[in-house]
Amino acid sequence: MQTEGFEAETPSRWNVLVVEDDRNTRAFFEASVRRCPRLRWLDGLGTLREALAWLADADEIPDVLLADLGLPDGSGLDVIRAAVARFPECEPLVISVFGDEDNVLASIEAGAVGYIHKDAAPEDIAHTILEMKAGASPISPMIARRVLAKYRSLRLERRPAPAMAPEAPSLLSAREQEVLALIARGFSYAEIARLKSLSVHTVQTHIKNLYGKLAVHSKNEAVFEATRLGLLP
Repeated sequence: MQTEGFEAETPSRWNVLVVEDDRNTRAFFEASVRRCPRLRWLDGLGTLREALAWLADADEIPDVLLADLGLPDGSGLDVIRAAVARFPECEPLVISVFGDEDNVLASIEAGAVGYIHKDAAPEDIAHTILEMKAGASPISPMIARRVLAKYRSLRLERRPAPAMAPEAPSLLSAREQEVLALIARGFSYAEIARLKSLSVHTVQTHIKNLYGKLAVHSKNEAVFEATRLGLLP
């Protein structure tokens, strides 16, 4: 699962922030994270208000956000949006009792890179986090099936307008198209830089430009929108 290059480029430990209103679940996540030498526990928060305040004043970057959607004072979707807006490299993972297509798709559009139903939550969440940081997108099988079914129905409903077809190839530059294709395949910024003989800063600039052209704010939104526009197969 890991390569020699991956070990050399990753930080010594990934910072983990958890937003979960159930204290027992939060403690379970904390224990798993603290047992893993490659992970570092940042904080555990129980409300939307606490999470937004933490993100606004944070002096440390969360590499991973574990987020529940059903918070007592709002939706975890707002936490995900706030996290990826301030920390673009933060990768949110939803762990929720909600398994309907609308919540799953909304989470992906907000920036989540994985979605696990609480009924199928792994015994060792630390292992799941490490897999995600290695490029995986953890998702519960029953949720994956629902998302695929929903996606198929959306593709049938959304017929691209003929007038839009000529514009799609020129929307992104050739280099932006290459970077987008690699993002869709799950490559990290550092891996893209190495494959294309570019600096990480240049890769980030291309990604920032294509975000602006696609009017999105995260990698998952970029892939979703580019697929909808026919820029990705």
